[in-house]
Amino acid sequence: MRAITTFDIQYAHRFYRFQGEAQYLHGHTGILTIEVEDTIEPGVNMVFPCNEIQKTAWSVIKNFDHALVLREDDPLLPAILGVYEKQGIKNGAPSNKMKGEAFKTELCTAYPDCRLVVTKETMTVEGMIKMVYELLKDKLNIAKITFTSGVNGASQEYKPVKSIDRCPQCGIALGENGVCPKCGYRKK
Repeated sequence: MRAITTFDIQYAHRFYRFQGEAQYLHGHTGILTIEVEDTIEPGVNMVFPCNEIQKTAWSVIKNFDHALVLREDDPLLPAILGVYEKQGIKNGAPSNKMKGEAFKTELCTAYPDCRLVVTKETMTVEGMIKMVYELLKDKLNIAKITFTSGVNGASQEYKPVKSIDRCPQCGIALGENGVCPKCGYRKK
């Protein structure tokens, strides 16, 4: 069975070296849907609590929300960082409360202090799905990711192979020591 959760993400980007309207810096509202698959955990009668899926995913996905997403070879990148430096916000500002965990993968790097994600490839709906899967595949048993942005959309299904020990009292993933981070249950 699957548990499904969605996220609204506001972001700005452009398609560098693209001929058309998308070559200009512009913004979107994107809808990200993550489907997690597993057996129903006895006692809590659910696959995985959706609010826990949201907490786990949001800790990294929030780096894309209200952020600028640019390809690493985009000439706007050094210019924007220069402006941020002059404004004194490159290394963060007191008003920047939406910071997620910084990350660096083969596909992208998040700079939470300046609300910037730098990507290897152009940020398309397909690219977003690849990045999100790479960031969350070891944290959630992902069966499907869908991302829509404006009139564009894409979806990718995955074969969940990971077995995640979950708490029989609240259904969330147990920590490395077999302890539930929510209720304190300890696996025997």
